[in-house]
Amino acid sequence: MARVRYGARTEAEIAASRTENSKLPDIWSTGVVAVWETDPDTVAAVLPPPLKPTGQPLVRAHISKVDLPGYPLGAGSVAVAAEHDGVEGWYPLVMPMTHERALIGGREVFGEPKKLGEVTVERDGLVVRAALARHQIAFVEVRGAVSGDLPLPEPVQKTDFYFKFLPAVDGSGFDADPVLVHCVRNEKVRKLERITGDVVLRESMYDPVADLPVRRLVEITIGEKTTDQQGRVAERVSAQALLPYIHQRYDDPRQILDGPPEGSV
Repeated sequence: MARVRYGARTEAEIAASRTENSKLPDIWSTGVVAVWETDPDTVAAVLPPPLKPTGQPLVRAHISKVDLPGYPLGAGSVAVAAEHDGVEGWYPLVMPMTHERALIGGREVFGEPKKLGEVTVERDGLVVRAALARHQIAFVEVRGAVSGDLPLPEPVQKTDFYFKFLPAVDGSGFDADPVLVHCVRNEKVRKLERITGDVVLRESMYDPVADLPVRRLVEITIGEKTTDQQGRVAERVSAQALLPYIHQRYDDPRQILDGPPEGSV
């Protein structure tokens, strides 16, 4: 009988899949990173407990393209500086990806707030433009000109914070207590340049990063880097404390209860 592809995989096949994923080569991306100071009260307002603001009200837009063979990928994020249990890192509010494959693992395994979107990184000589867009709105645009090389930083470890949860079947909250994930990334950089330019935030009801205005531009850079990542559950968190923030994950929170019309299946 021919193999039934929806059938169970053998233990050997499952083990082989894990081994293949653990031996991925370095994947280099070209990315634009803009960091700015915004209003402290705004940063505090978007952080679900137990995350807390750091000493600086920073926002970071990261816009990258990855030339995977036969599978070019655009990836981005807009995050605010945060702290948990003595660890400083970033709490992403939105992470546009250009392909579903990049969404699935991040959302289901780590709890990343990934959404399908458009990601642009363009360079013409010294002129650079990078943008994140959804619903035909480029809600973040970084533009400028390369103004010099920067010294290569040493390899560094960075932390992102995510909340992993499953909305309840009956719409009453969550099926189990959510967890706070520390996602640790080891980053290596092989090229880094300074950009002199600006950051434009456009109004979007779906991705309201315009609520994090640029009060002082800290830096804009373009570089080539590679990262790996590992996640761990830092703690279980209060469902009631997180519930007021889950709209951050969806264009419309009601969509978690969307299902096929009656009689369609």
